[in-house]
Amino acid sequence: MKALKNDGATVYLTRYDDYDLSVNNAYHRKRSDLSRRANIINKSGCDMFISVHLNASDAESWYGAQVYYDNINPENVKIAAIFQEELGRYLNTSRKYKENNTKYMQHRINRPGILLEAGFLSNPNERYLLKKTSYQDKIAEVVRKSVVKYFNS
Repeated sequence: MKALKNDGATVYLTRYDDYDLSVNNAYHRKRSDLSRRANIINKSGCDMFISVHLNASDAESWYGAQVYYDNINPENVKIAAIFQEELGRYLNTSRKYKENNTKYMQHRINRPGILLEAGFLSNPNERYLLKKTSYQDKIAEVVRKSVVKYFNS
């Protein structure tokens, strides 16, 4: 895992490109990938993790960024509330943050943090936005502002 230094903060990424972290020839490839990510996060000693994903649904009508948290760490709900508030402010989503203790990876992480679903690929309008650099920059700014807000609170 390589560290990136930025404005006095250290950022660790579990991956740098489009590949998974599963063990070669793993029987449950997705589970192996998520388990290895959780191990990296736990061993890092990070002050916060942010797991960014894109959502999808059978219904094209679903849209909006949403934050999920696990109750394994008491800070998670505070982080989730801050992130969802900033998402609402900058991306005009009315979705609410949600507790979810069934996500395989999050339930195995003891560090504080959240899962951020940045939008729905199954929604044509949101898929269009998610492909645009300007929209990706907005999401990155939401993440930056949320992290700063959390650590200043």
